Amino acid sequence: MAGPPQSASENTSQHAAPAARAVGLSKAYGSGDTAVLALDAVDVAIDAGRFTAIMGPSGSGKSTLMHCLAGLDQATSGEVWIGDTELTRLGDRQLTRLRRDRVGFVFQAFNLLPTLTAQENITLPGDIAGRRPDAAWLAQVIETLGLGDRLGHRPHELSGGQQQRVAVARALVGRPALIFADEPTGNLDSRSGAEVLGFLRRSVDELQQTVVMVTHDPNAASYADLVLFLADGRIVDRLERPTADSVLERMRRLDPRPATTGAE
Repeated sequence: MAGPPQSASENTSQHAAPAARAVGLSKAYGSGDTAVLALDAVDVAIDAGRFTAIMGPSGSGKSTLMHCLAGLDQATSGEVWIGDTELTRLGDRQLTRLRRDRVGFVFQAFNLLPTLTAQENITLPGDIAGRRPDAAWLAQVIETLGLGDRLGHRPHELSGGQQQRVAVARALVGRPALIFADEPTGNLDSRSGAEVLGFLRRSVDELQQTVVMVTHDPNAASYADLVLFLADGRIVDRLERPTADSVLERMRRLDPRPATTGAE
């Protein structure tokens, strides 16, 4: 996969209030002697208007961290905030509403409905919630993602990269405070993966979104402004302005097994 284009901005939002943060976040699965501690008193702040990648060896807790920050999984202890809202104090209905209104998700699986067109898939979450999309914002998202000539196509008529771009547009169209992407290039070839990562980068630079991406691909991480490295449920390192080589070197320190350098 080719490296990312140079960021179009210097991201002055570093000094703004965090888009999300965790304080003393711990997550255990099971109980007693069989309990597994996936996150161990993690403190982290996700800068608004930036692209943050989360990396670590298998079992390090990176996906658990993303799921807790997104309100998809409940912390065992500690606090999680999106903006000025503390997730750990919300009930199930309040959490569902917050995720619907303020969070967008892009997963490894495209999760498109096969009977709907690209445009219908993009606007589906708003349709379900009874909200009409902002026409100007929808047009800007579609233009940024280069989907203007694909809106009438159904998923089987689109390439893998195009399907993932539809999924990215679906995540963006509600203009959420945060976009969480879990291995978004995992089902794509190198070219399509680079294309989708480039569009996530543009969503930060041109649409002022905040993106948090879990990946184990150093090339994918090089599109981010910041990489956070996890090991044994703790954040153990961070890397600003990453390159694929610098990410690979940091990963080798954490995990002696060979790292993946192509699209996943």
